[in-house]
Amino acid sequence: MTNKSPIIAGMDVVFRALADPTRRSLLDELFRKDGQTLSALEERFSMTRFGVMKHLKQLEAAGLVVTRRRGREKLHYLNPVPIRLVHDRWVSKYAEPWVAALSGLKDRLEHPMEKVFEIYIRTTPERLWEAITDAEIRSKYNFGSRVTSDWTPGSRFEMNHPAADGPLGEGENLEVDPPRRLVQNMVALWSDDVKSEGTSRVTWEIEQIDDSCRLIVTHDQLREGANEELYGGWPMILSGLKTWLETGDLLTTPGSLMYG
Repeated sequence: MTNKSPIIAGMDVVFRALADPTRRSLLDELFRKDGQTLSALEERFSMTRFGVMKHLKQLEAAGLVVTRRRGREKLHYLNPVPIRLVHDRWVSKYAEPWVAALSGLKDRLEHPMEKVFEIYIRTTPERLWEAITDAEIRSKYNFGSRVTSDWTPGSRFEMNHPAADGPLGEGENLEVDPPRRLVQNMVALWSDDVKSEGTSRVTWEIEQIDDSCRLIVTHDQLREGANEELYGGWPMILSGLKTWLETGDLLTTPGSLMYG
């Protein structure tokens, strides 16, 4: 029997999780309102608390749901990255470039104005950190843009593209703890629409799990109804990061080439 690649094996888990209508309904609820507690989700379904919890655990195992603690509450978030990977493999070849931005996955951010993305990558924390902070590597999965900085706490960073007249983004490195955690304030500058949004925050968290890394990217401090350009590209960026680190290949879907 032929061994499956990590990407294909991960897709099998996603498809199994999506096969159940109750689990799809749970994702619909998180699509409607992100960051819900188990109690809030339980009210939407005619089943026991244990039943809802069991379905949520399977969605977590597939990477389709991410949980975060806030005080005594455990909040559940829809994670679109696995769906992005399925899209990249079979759908985007036939799609128009504008579809790949994934802007339709969430119409609006709702309280608590936080978006969480999770992905597992077969690599080391050191290699993953390098891919996040090295300008040349970053350009391979970040729409061709390079992010430059000296990567010290309190230092500045700037995002540029060879075809752009000026910076596409800038900000401050609030926390720099290689190869585990990077927290940044960011001001997006790539369009007039996003310039007016002001400063938001991006947190990169790396955790080694056996021969892989769990990467969580949290984009928060966004106003309610913030422009989707600010966060809609994360699934494509993280899919490209995973593809490059695990295979050495670049994503060539329309979205990944949009700004190339």
